[in-house]
Amino acid sequence: MVAGLHAEVAEGVGTITIDRPAKRNAMSADMWRALPALLDDLAANTAVRVVVLTGAGGDFCAGADISELADIHRDDDSHLSTVAERALAAFPKPTLAAIEGYCVGGGCQLAVACDLRFAADGSRVGVTPAKLGIVYPAPATTRLVRLVGPSAAKYLLYSADLIGAEHALRIGLLDEVVPADGLRERVAGFAETLASRSLLTQRATKDIVDAIAIAAAGPVADSARRWLEEVAASGEVEEGIAAFLERRAPDFPWTSPVR
Repeated sequence: MVAGLHAEVAEGVGTITIDRPAKRNAMSADMWRALPALLDDLAANTAVRVVVLTGAGGDFCAGADISELADIHRDDDSHLSTVAERALAAFPKPTLAAIEGYCVGGGCQLAVACDLRFAADGSRVGVTPAKLGIVYPAPATTRLVRLVGPSAAKYLLYSADLIGAEHALRIGLLDEVVPADGLRERVAGFAETLASRSLLTQRATKDIVDAIAIAAAGPVADSARRWLEEVAASGEVEEGIAAFLERRAPDFPWTSPVR
């Protein structure tokens, strides 16, 4: 398996660990590419009843590695992050995100693609494309809106601010917040409970609930394509990445309305 991402199985629970603590577990292009295959292996393993996604070294995931963003973010459907997110969301067994520290950008995208999210108090969560002049992928935006609603999604996407765990719990971005020293125990206990329940019921529930949510979402592809064309011509992403790497405030050039 690629460096920075590994899985283990014990007592019916598959645990995927994002393990790149020197970069707060930012996902490289190779890590995004590797995640779908890793999920396929766990889906095929009949011993696995539940999957937990977590991070090493005190953080969940700081998002995509900005230095590799041109490789990670292509057109909306072939974003490496979108492909990985879809694979995680389509995983046929229950998935839990165990969050501590930073859960930002692509890290939040992965957490939202899980069925449930448990976080340590003190965690910080945010969706940050507005800091880089990026249009958040339509599939990820759709999933976020389904989870927290339009107003909260706009709050997160407009501001790119990091919010605390209690705020994230209040808007529905998180399902539970527990003391930091009890997160692993709580997630392990809940995963054990799920592993003891009917997988048939769980898979049927996942399919039916997701189908209901998707039916209510409406089409977004045309709007997404229009904005991706605007991004490509704007220079926003180039300026956002340069400012991030140079540790300065960005001077975003885009001012013209889309017609």
